[in-house]
Amino acid sequence: RLVYHIDDGAVGALTEYYAEAFAAYDKPAILDICSSWVSHFPEEIPSGYGKRTGLGMNDYELSQNKQLDDYVAKDLNVDAVFPFEDNTYDIVTCVVSVDYLNRPKEIFEEIHRVLKPGGCAIMSMSNRCFPTKAIQIWLQTNDLEHVFIVGSYFHYQGGFEPPFAKDISPAPGRSDPMLIVQGVKK
Repeated sequence: RLVYHIDDGAVGALTEYYAEAFAAYDKPAILDICSSWVSHFPEEIPSGYGKRTGLGMNDYELSQNKQLDDYVAKDLNVDAVFPFEDNTYDIVTCVVSVDYLNRPKEIFEEIHRVLKPGGCAIMSMSNRCFPTKAIQIWLQTNDLEHVFIVGSYFHYQGGFEPPFAKDISPAPGRSDPMLIVQGVKK
């Protein structure tokens, strides 16, 4: 079943954030990790898109994602190595799934490896999750602590400028929260 995991307000806020972030790059090549049937990318960006690749677990869901040019089905919790060349992507995104990664150090090493210098990784988070799939620390912490957890992934990986966080929640208390932690490769 193809469903959104965040409400329409949060989806809209994320798409709007992406529009602004993607505009900083000329025809950005984008890798969407933990990808599914939709990536929440804006329809258009000023310079147009470069290659858009999905990396996720479910082959059927990935095949339904009309925002991707190609995809690879792979469980990153089993094998964290990305099947892509070094310095390939301008942007790496991960939509409300960083909490499911049980090998974050290895994943963030791979994010760093496939990003071009000056490229950015955008991790988006909400307070929704599947408790049986999320890492234990995620279930024992709140939204602010989640920001610090993801920020520490960038920090301890090294090779990134200090990450920053932004609350892009569209209607606090009336919609799903939407938080961003973003790092830029040195």
